[in-house]
Amino acid sequence: MLRIWKATINSRNGLAFAFQSEQAVREEIFALLLSVPLAWFIGATAMRAVELVCAVAFVLVVELLNTAIEKLADRLTMDHDKQIGRVKDMGSAAVGVALLMAGAFWIFAVVERLGFL
Repeated sequence: MLRIWKATINSRNGLAFAFQSEQAVREEIFALLLSVPLAWFIGATAMRAVELVCAVAFVLVVELLNTAIEKLADRLTMDHDKQIGRVKDMGSAAVGVALLMAGAFWIFAVVERLGFL
C-alpha cells in the first residue's frame, strides 16, 4: 500500500511540474476539462462520449512523455546534438499523431451526431 501511495505522490508531482513548466501541457489539460461536457453533448452514446474524452486524455499522455524526453535530453546537454534533435522531433511527431487521432475521433463524432453516418 505504501508503494502505491508513493507512486501516486510521484505522479502528482510530475503532473504539477509539467503543468508549471510547459504551456502545451496547460493547454491540453484545459482541452481535457473542456472535452468532458462537450463529449456528453456531441457523443451519440455514452460510450462515444467516453471515447472522445479518452482521445483527448491520450493526447495529454503523449505530451507528458514528450515533455519527459525533452527535459531529459536538455539535462544531458544544452549543446546542439543532431541525434538528440532527432529524438525530440520524434517525440513531437508522436504528439502530432495523437492530435490527428483525437481530431479524427471528434470529427467522426460530430458527423455521427449530425446524422450523416
